[in-house]
Amino acid sequence: MLTDEISEEVPQSSATEIMEATSEHQQSMHTQKPFHIPEEKVLSEIDPEEAEEDQEETPDHTTDSRNAEQVIGEMEKLVNEENAGEKNRKFQQLRDLATQKMQEETEDKKHEFISAGNSEENFSWEHPSLSKLSGLITIFKEKHDSYLAKQEEQHAENLAARQEIIERLKNLYTNSEPGTNLFKEIREIKQAWSSAGQVAKSEFKLLNNNYFHHLNQFYAMLDLNKDYLHQEYTHNLEKRQQIIERAKELVKEPVQKALNELQYLHKLWKEEAEPVAEEFREKTWDEFREISNQIHERKSELSAAIEEEQKANLEKKNQIIAEIKKLSSPENAPNHSFWQNAIKKVEDLRTEFLKIGSVPRKISNQNWNDFKQTLRDFNTVKNNFYKNLKGSQVTNLEEKLKLIQIAKDNMNSEDWDTMVPLFKKLQEDWKKIGHVPRSQANKIWDDFRGACNTFFGNYRSKNTTGSGDNWKENYKLKRALLDELKEVGSDETSVQKIEEIKGKWNAIGKVPREKLSINSEFNKTLREKLKLNKVSEFEIKDENLSENQLTDKARKIKNQVADLEAEIATLENNLGFFSNPSRENPLLKDTYANIDDKKAQLETLKQNLHKIISGE
Repeated sequence: MLTDEISEEVPQSSATEIMEATSEHQQSMHTQKPFHIPEEKVLSEIDPEEAEEDQEETPDHTTDSRNAEQVIGEMEKLVNEENAGEKNRKFQQLRDLATQKMQEETEDKKHEFISAGNSEENFSWEHPSLSKLSGLITIFKEKHDSYLAKQEEQHAENLAARQEIIERLKNLYTNSEPGTNLFKEIREIKQAWSSAGQVAKSEFKLLNNNYFHHLNQFYAMLDLNKDYLHQEYTHNLEKRQQIIERAKELVKEPVQKALNELQYLHKLWKEEAEPVAEEFREKTWDEFREISNQIHERKSELSAAIEEEQKANLEKKNQIIAEIKKLSSPENAPNHSFWQNAIKKVEDLRTEFLKIGSVPRKISNQNWNDFKQTLRDFNTVKNNFYKNLKGSQVTNLEEKLKLIQIAKDNMNSEDWDTMVPLFKKLQEDWKKIGHVPRSQANKIWDDFRGACNTFFGNYRSKNTTGSGDNWKENYKLKRALLDELKEVGSDETSVQKIEEIKGKWNAIGKVPREKLSINSEFNKTLREKLKLNKVSEFEIKDENLSENQLTDKARKIKNQVADLEAEIATLENNLGFFSNPSRENPLLKDTYANIDDKKAQLETLKQNLHKIISGE
């Protein structure tokens, strides 16, 4: 059940790499305090490079949500640290991650380039962070080389110090002066050996064997001095009992922490709890070994928990991939609004995917590749839609320009019987035609609206006779609609009722001048009902609007768009006053939520404005 690391053989790992024991270990058995190992010393007995190799798994880069620029920022922070040269493994991990992220971002750029209809041979793009990465690698290499040179010098000093300790140990059992307190001397020597620094690996084995050879010789000499040997046995037995008690406590500790500290306890056992009287050797060792076995058996708990968590993560990630695939293949013919919502949804899914933990290693790469390919497939379908849409928009522009020309040619005609139906037909045809390029949308709408307004303005001015009776009838119809609106509540059909009433209201003409206040009363009641149903004025359908009403509505939306853009700009500028303006900053959580909410409102208003301008 146990590996070589907990055998009773002479230790093969470096005693020079063991951290110095706590101060109570230096006292006699009569003054020792309860045994305790500080957490910061649990792993320090192992060579730092070896400890990382033994205990750190290869990072799973597929779950790292940082981009190349952010990773290179971490590298820059590390390089600027005072002890940067000691962190070679950390730097190399960041370098590998940055390289991978840069390759992925380059592949994404290439995919976008090809999806836009370009030839792969013409693709040329250099990552903007490439030169910075190269510079950081050069700087770190210089610092690491300097660290290695200093370490080599320190190893030489430590070697000389340890050789002096061995010589002192040798003299203790060969040339001790009469009256020397051997027990006190050997404690000091063992403490000095434990406290001495690391030496080169090539020197260590021979040095370590030499030390334990002379230590065994010392114990052999003590065999001739029963008093000293009894003190040593008693001291080491108490040390063993302290180690056993601590090991019992580790059984209840978290698995990984227990395994780490157990390794340190075994080194203490070998190097500071040997020898003991023969009648206690097997008994104490068997007890310690049994507790160690219990801790090692708990590895299966850790592995099982990790395996279950990774399976759950895999299921979540596969579900996200399936959702993105579904968005890439909509059941009905998608429009611009669908793709805008899909783009936002995919970005949210991508963020969620990257936040989910690791999956089983054997399928980690495949899962990551499936995710990347699914994103690329989505972008390909989306880009194809807008590529085709761009062609259809040019055709739509040509159709609307024809309608504008017809309207301009006839806007001054007074052949009312012919022209009124014609202009109504022009307006209906305008609404049926789809989107045009955004750069032209405002201009052609202004031209078409101007021609229509001119014609209907002339028509109204020539046909006002007899309108008084009609206006009175209009007032009666509007009063009935106002009363109907006042009765609307907040149930499921309320918004639909409001939209129907608003459409009917828009279709009714003018009222007598002395009755104009009914319009203000209607608008006030409408706002109250919209607020009651938690709906914005711009979210409801607005049918049967006249040209003037459409113009007024577009003007209001433009003003609200400008106000929202100003508010968003102010909030985003305020973020610059914080040293850590990221979304993870708890102080800025409400601010970011406010910005997101205003941006959502802004997008809705822009879509509504575009519908008015394009005549939808």
